[in-house]
Amino acid sequence: MFDSRALDEFLRKVNSMVSNSPVAGMEKNARAMMMGFFSNMDLVTREEFDAQAAVLASTRQRLYALEQRLRVLEEQGQGAEVV
Repeated sequence: MFDSRALDEFLRKVNSMVSNSPVAGMEKNARAMMMGFFSNMDLVTREEFDAQAAVLASTRQRLYALEQRLRVLEEQGQGAEVV
């Protein structure tokens, strides 16, 4: 079984070492640069993406139901023409 306490302790030690080194300042600068870069791009948030995915799934379900109804109506129309 995986011991998460050992991993947590390791991560705490690494985080402590990084926060006390020049790497911390580089990380902050890199993070700021990346945030500036991404803010200039036309990206959407995860929440916006998930909302649009839900709308698309709902639309697909409605389209499928309408296709089924149309198929039934077409079959009924063909039967009426024969009689």
